[in-house]
Amino acid sequence: MAAQKGRDLLIKLDEGGSGAFVTVAGLRATRLSFNQDTVDVTTAEAPGQWRELLAGAGLRTAAVSGSGIFRDEASDAALLRVFFEGRAPAFQLVIPDFGTVTGAFQVTSLEYSGSHDGEAAFEVSLASAGQVVFAEL
Repeated sequence: MAAQKGRDLLIKLDEGGSGAFVTVAGLRATRLSFNQDTVDVTTAEAPGQWRELLAGAGLRTAAVSGSGIFRDEASDAALLRVFFEGRAPAFQLVIPDFGTVTGAFQVTSLEYSGSHDGEAAFEVSLASAGQVVFAEL
């Protein structure tokens, strides 16, 4: 994958479940991580006493975090609704010239900050709440 502009990584939300994803906010920094737990099946007879793992058995998760400024009142209200209602709607993460990650995510953290001489900013964290699908562009 060639170098990309960080600002092109987008978090989009399909709040109503219609399949229409809308960019949530003006992100300045975004992070996407995939994790898979391991299941250790090592026995005393393991060759060379090396750990052995059971392939494909661990719990998989995805986490997204971002910070920036809200584009408008509608995007602010959408994230607040999703958070306070405890829902896990479909989100789509766009990785430019690479692919998209789509799935249900729950807003696990939503923080606001601001200074007297600057704009209001936010930080959001999302945790996967079901199967996540990657599609190459």
